[in-house]
Formats: sequence, C-alpha cells, structure tokens
Amino acid sequence: MTLEHIALWTNRLETLKEFYVNYFGGVANAKYRNEAKGFESYFLTFASGARLEIMQRPGIPANLNDTVHQQHLGLIHLAFGVATVAEVEAKAEELRAAGLPILSGPRRTGDGYYEFETLDPDQNRIEVTTLFDA
Repeated sequence: MTLEHIALWTNRLETLKEFYVNYFGGVANAKYRNEAKGFESYFLTFASGARLEIMQRPGIPANLNDTVHQQHLGLIHLAFGVATVAEVEAKAEELRAAGLPILSGPRRTGDGYYEFETLDPDQNRIEVTTLFDA
C-alpha cells in the first residue's frame, strides 16, 4: 500500500502552489474548479511520485494550531528528502535568502539525519532532510 497524497486547505491557492513548484520541484496539474461549491484545487506531483493536494473554498476556518512550537496533536510537518548534506545546506540558504524562516538547523539529529525546518507561506511546517552519511 502507498500513501496516495496529503491535502492542505489554504486561502492563498496560487501562492502556495508557486511555493511548492518553485522551491520543491512540484509539478502542478491544471486547476480543478467546482463552481457550485466555490472549490478549487491543484495536485502537485514531486519527483518521488508523492503528491500534495492544495485546496481552497470559502468558509474554511483558520487553523488554530501553533505550527512553530508543535504543541498539538495531528499532522506536524511535511518532509522533503534530498541526496546529500550539501543539498540540505543549499536549500536552507536558498529559503533563508528568500526571506523564509529557518526554525532549526541545518543540524545532525540523534537518529542519523541532517535536516532543517522551515514554514511554507501558510505556516505549515516543512523539513528538508537526508541521511547524515549521504
């Protein structure tokens, strides 16, 4: 069995799409629209085959979870893997230069990874990671 996709609500559909396309290599399908419900979405497909659905519809309430401190149950982060420590460091610098927050790292973790954490434009937590020996 495979995890088919993860879905995120947003109120900035185009901004979120561009973020994942520009910084993480996502390829967006044509925008889906359901005019009757005011619903719009994109599926973003990544090199690994993983997919992220981003969705927008009027009336979806704001997420009240504290995504920076992670003091809640439920989905905590999306993790993107790269091949080397140098790629982790380069992506952290690229995002920092673009004005995005680097919450922690790049650093070596206790379980053998090298990673950093950031937030997407909707404050969803993201990790970029590789095995430390890579």
